[in-house]
Amino acid sequence: MTTISLISDRIRWDEKALINAASRMRVDLKLIDPKGIFINVSGGLDEIKDSFGDVAINRCISYFRGLHITAILEKAGLEVINPFDVSLICGNKVFTNLALMEAGVPIPKTLLAFTGDGALKALDEIGFPAVMKPVIGSWGRLIALVKDKDSAQAIIESREQIHNALLQIYYVQEYVNRPPRDIRILVIGDEAVAASYRYSPKDDWRTNVARGGVSKPCRLTDDLADLALRAAKAVGGGVLAVDCMESPSGILVHEVNGTVEFRGLCSATQVDIPRKIIEYAVRMAKR
Repeated sequence: MTTISLISDRIRWDEKALINAASRMRVDLKLIDPKGIFINVSGGLDEIKDSFGDVAINRCISYFRGLHITAILEKAGLEVINPFDVSLICGNKVFTNLALMEAGVPIPKTLLAFTGDGALKALDEIGFPAVMKPVIGSWGRLIALVKDKDSAQAIIESREQIHNALLQIYYVQEYVNRPPRDIRILVIGDEAVAASYRYSPKDDWRTNVARGGVSKPCRLTDDLADLALRAAKAVGGGVLAVDCMESPSGILVHEVNGTVEFRGLCSATQVDIPRKIIEYAVRMAKR
């Protein structure tokens, strides 16, 4: 029997749905909380493989914790969803942009600076309003809508005082004139399986469901599916959420998420996403 390990440092609605789907499908699912384990990386790799089963679904919220676990498991010969290279790229907005740009996937205009002075020059180039994001982060945290130079200076001064090396990399993006929503498309392997609109909550311009955004049905057209598959292929494929914006010049991809929260998609589309993910994991284990 195929054994799948579900590695998660927090059990949210999504992890519970995967556990229930595996139970309904009679798939052996081993739940592993990485906060309470250690891995011997100086011993035999077979021991590691025996502990984690045939394939691992890595859903660590911690980007760096997940990366290290995935690197170890892949070296031991396990299939991991998502693979190390995919997780590395998707967890860093700059790496994601580079992969999308190389593949010809349309993205918003984005500038990168490495000092506060450089960030101010980038903002002058891109114009106000603009969006400033951390290169690593999720749920819309530390993303700022920069409306003018005074607010830019205040944000930059705050980031300089935090003394976090990652916050000294300034990711500056054009503010796209879009409806108060974005589009999330879920890709599993070589299939775009569901799409939803994510509407901004009241008094917020961000659409993250974790911040109160609301998911509504979105028809998954051939064009949307093709764009999502191109974006997923660009970062290496797997179980991925491709987030898009409707701009005056067409659909732009602004993020590819490698640790997908799919509660909103499930409620909006009625697609059995947990079952599809478990089915994909079983297929990966049998390759």
